[in-house]
Amino acid sequence: MSETFMTECLLSQRIDSAIASCSHFSPRSTFTCSTNGGCVTLQGTVGSFYHKQLAQEVIKTVDGVSQIENQLEVMSR
Repeated sequence: MSETFMTECLLSQRIDSAIASCSHFSPRSTFTCSTNGGCVTLQGTVGSFYHKQLAQEVIKTVDGVSQIENQLEVMSR
């Protein structure tokens, strides 16, 4: 495996761990994070604008993240 692939995998694991440790996400939150050289793209749905911003703030704290593109959509109730 290439070093780049290993780095991307490690970053993805860190992000998944950070999101999983945040108790503010409900089962209605369905989103994915993709990485490309430190740039993280969030896609999917969350239950509120608060959760959209919170996802970005949680991921911002992960070592190795240099940029976030937040494409999350808020589900209407």
